[in-house]
Amino acid sequence: MIRARVTGTGAYLPERRLTNQELERTVETSDRWIVERTGIRERRIAAPEEATSDLAAAAGRQALEAAGVPASSVDLIIVATATPDMLFPSTACLVQERLGAKQAFAFDLSAACTGFLYALAVADQYIRAGTYRTVLVIGAEVLSRMVDWTDRTTCILFGDGAGAAVLQADRGRHGILSTHLHSDGALWDLIHIPGGGSRRPPSAETLADRMNFVKMKGSETFRVAVRALEEVAREALAANNLSTDQLALIVPHQANLRILQAVAERLAVPAEKVMINVDRYGNTSAASIPIALDEAVRGGRVKTDDLLLLEAFGAGLTWGAAVVRW
Repeated sequence: MIRARVTGTGAYLPERRLTNQELERTVETSDRWIVERTGIRERRIAAPEEATSDLAAAAGRQALEAAGVPASSVDLIIVATATPDMLFPSTACLVQERLGAKQAFAFDLSAACTGFLYALAVADQYIRAGTYRTVLVIGAEVLSRMVDWTDRTTCILFGDGAGAAVLQADRGRHGILSTHLHSDGALWDLIHIPGGGSRRPPSAETLADRMNFVKMKGSETFRVAVRALEEVAREALAANNLSTDQLALIVPHQANLRILQAVAERLAVPAEKVMINVDRYGNTSAASIPIALDEAVRGGRVKTDDLLLLEAFGAGLTWGAAVVRW
């Protein structure tokens, strides 16, 4: 059987750190309030001249270097993002040009915080089918441009960053074992940006009403996220006849520390088996899983033959999981 094996990972985080103490000076909040509710202590913010494609290209370049793969060998580039440089062309095409991956075709995928897993599943299918051998999957976001910095319920949550993975065809036992994706459009209004699209195009009115910023129903989202992440984790494990005891590491979307802890408790997974960096980067949406995965790999937390569970939940609503044998 042909499998899609992760042969290299990469990440890029902007230099600027925005701490909770700095936010205390601009909105009615406190470091203690933020940490107790989210676990976040700081987040990265892109420089004024940095756009999503800049972050994505940097992460992609690092992943290619780690895999030992020249850009000219890449067949496909998928960029998962909810914050593209512009409505069109795709951010992926800009990344393709920047990397010099002239043989690759490229497109964006939008599934918010679940975007990287959706993109991973698409890449996996192309490789399993034998259509392509090398795919670069990137999750990248500049959410700081979509956050209302006067809204203390949302501005504390999000950060900027990018992560990437190179997937290559492999006939061994290593690679993506399965992916499991879900959506529920009936709950679209739990997390959304109401303005800027064809429903409410940019206008003086939408700008005045602050419709171009993230809106979120926090408590409702929390409850749905915990339930969905537990269920999709069990679905993925059952599909591979695995128990949580056999997992070496869970790499979840870094949305909120309380969500991660609640899911781990429901799955009876010890804290040391859950990759957590939300305290340092905040919620980077589609970038969070590949950033966390790269950090785990480079930090020596992932070894050959380890079984990993990746899982995410995001706007759409969307959620999903993947099981990987490293």
